[in-house]
Amino acid sequence: MDTWKKGLPRNPHFSAQQLHLGRCLSPFFLTCAAYFLLWIPEDTPSWVSALVKCLPVLCLVGFLRACSGGNYSSLLQVALLFSACGDVFLIWPQAFLYGVAAFTKAQLLYVWAFGFTPLQPGLLLPVVLASLPFYGLLLLHLLPDMVLPLTAYALALVTMLWRGLARGGSARWGALLFTISDTLLACNTFIQPLPHIRLVVMATYYTAQFLISLSAFQSPRLKTN
Repeated sequence: MDTWKKGLPRNPHFSAQQLHLGRCLSPFFLTCAAYFLLWIPEDTPSWVSALVKCLPVLCLVGFLRACSGGNYSSLLQVALLFSACGDVFLIWPQAFLYGVAAFTKAQLLYVWAFGFTPLQPGLLLPVVLASLPFYGLLLLHLLPDMVLPLTAYALALVTMLWRGLARGGSARWGALLFTISDTLLACNTFIQPLPHIRLVVMATYYTAQFLISLSAFQSPRLKTN
């Protein structure tokens, strides 16, 4: 037993840092739990439901402000704020396009944060090839006034996915989950209603934002081929 204990790595500073991060993240997990436990019906939009929906994302802004610094973290924080605005707008159907605009800005900020080094152009082709069939199907179901804003958003989302995959780490998985979440939401909204869609969309969305936020504590991979 003593031998086993001696073999354990001892790094009090590292442990204290992890505890600090855990404390800073607790509001995010608590507000996520509140959202799913309260489960306020979407057919009755209200400022209460808007607040409950966007609070987890706002908590991630507070987490980054408290625990990280630098330009990358600042860009993520602004992207999260635009995401929170998008969450609020999407509560009301008449504000749908405002929500799309807010999330488009969030995706572009994520692209800016992820950067273009390493470029990883080989990742772009499979991303585009995987996206085109669904977007082509989506176009068949869109009203004319929806085509331009949703095309702009799709381009921003695909670019964000490409750059997130290129950055690696938790940003890769966050970008992938964000794309899955939005694809399912678009399918449910414009093509075909899906069972349990709200649960799946919000679970993948919150997880995506969480993973992207964690990337502020990771260095981008340096591989260039």
